[in-house]
Amino acid sequence: MALRFDLQSHSTHSDGALPAAEVVQRAAAAGVELLALSDHDTISGVSEAIAEGERVGVRVVPAVEISAVDAGSSVPRELHILGYCIDYAGPVMTERLTAFLADREKRTLRMRDALREVGFDLDEAEIDARIAEGKPIGRPHLAGAVLRADANAQRLQQEGIDDVGSLIRGYLIEGKPAFRLRETPTVAEAVEAIHDGGGVAIWAHPFWDISDDGEVLDSIDRFHALGIDGVEAFYITHTRENTELIAARCAELGLLTTGSADFHGPENRQFSQFMAFDTFGIEPNLGPIAA
Repeated sequence: MALRFDLQSHSTHSDGALPAAEVVQRAAAAGVELLALSDHDTISGVSEAIAEGERVGVRVVPAVEISAVDAGSSVPRELHILGYCIDYAGPVMTERLTAFLADREKRTLRMRDALREVGFDLDEAEIDARIAEGKPIGRPHLAGAVLRADANAQRLQQEGIDDVGSLIRGYLIEGKPAFRLRETPTVAEAVEAIHDGGGVAIWAHPFWDISDDGEVLDSIDRFHALGIDGVEAFYITHTRENTELIAARCAELGLLTTGSADFHGPENRQFSQFMAFDTFGIEPNLGPIAA
């Protein structure tokens, strides 16, 4: 019987809605056998997730999702590199992620300032609390700060913005007025950090960030040259055509192919169910992640 896996999920340690242990509990209830808690730029929830996985019978892979700048593309953009089987208790990942997390916070605060520049008020209580606790802050936290500020209500209604996702799409993605690009790490640096930490590096959800088939294939080839180990071919928003294109190129290059539904919480409009992705009959190649 095929392994029931889901290799991205997020907790309150980054931009998820639930504590790490509860993420694992819900994965177990959904029938997941192999799970990755892959919080953004932090491994602070991994120990909790692994311990809960042992209790409820889910194997939890130590993981992280690193936001990285693709400096090799025609227009620099931010992509996500997943690291699996990392030495989450060792000094290498801790030191690298501390540096990456510091840049993430600076970028988020630049976007906060940009939101103010375009006329939004922000309720920053949650952001301030997370910074004080040493937890990552990102676009979902900025979006929440805008949505909670009563002074923005009329404007948001006029613009058809009623949740975190629509605020991010309207203001905080590439090409929108409050988006600001990270400075570090590059994709190469993220891959290097994962490898130095004993892990396997996977490019996450290519067609979430890039729409052009040729550009995705070119990026796979460039990242292969940088030493990346695989690509997340199976993803909740990937079509059959997307999946087949990625899987075929990975097979040609000898790269792994992983998959996830990118669970963020039960109330999330898009990322609320485990294993809500399709392999379209293609056999995943999880390599050492499933070993």
